Amino acid sequence: MLQRRRRRLTLPALAALALAGGCATLQQLVQAPRFSPAAGHSPELRLLAPSRANPLGGAGVRLWARVENPNPVGVNLSRLTGSLYLEDARAGDVDLPLGLPLRAQADTVVPLDLTVGFANLPEIARVAQRLLTASAVPYRLDGRFTVDAGALGPLEFGPETLLRGEVAVRR
Repeated sequence: MLQRRRRRLTLPALAALALAGGCATLQQLVQAPRFSPAAGHSPELRLLAPSRANPLGGAGVRLWARVENPNPVGVNLSRLTGSLYLEDARAGDVDLPLGLPLRAQADTVVPLDLTVGFANLPEIARVAQRLLTASAVPYRLDGRFTVDAGALGPLEFGPETLLRGEVAVRR
């Protein structure tokens, strides 16, 4: 009887381990798309005049990303969340619903447009003068992203540094 009770306790534990292992296997079956700066497309930062939405003005940032799908099946890049840094100062949060289809073992270039309002950014105050006088500033986009893998469902990857480089300041 004691042995039968141990088996009853062991079977649910084994089933839970198998399911947990199955989830890890799904992450291994679908490789994370890879992000890199897009060749031939320069990131830009435009200074924005004060407006009702941004009373102290702000900056419009356009980053160009090359997104490569290493998988033998197509997936859909559904969301990207994270933080944008200018000269290592956190400039703002990113939450982009994308809905970008990625073909199997192919890449695509996508623009990522972000707005940074200066009123909400005490961290960027030390960068402000450089933005006004420099021709370029270093940037970094750290984040997570979600891939819809069809029948396998949504899978989240990250956090990681997705893009890094210099953004040209346009006046």
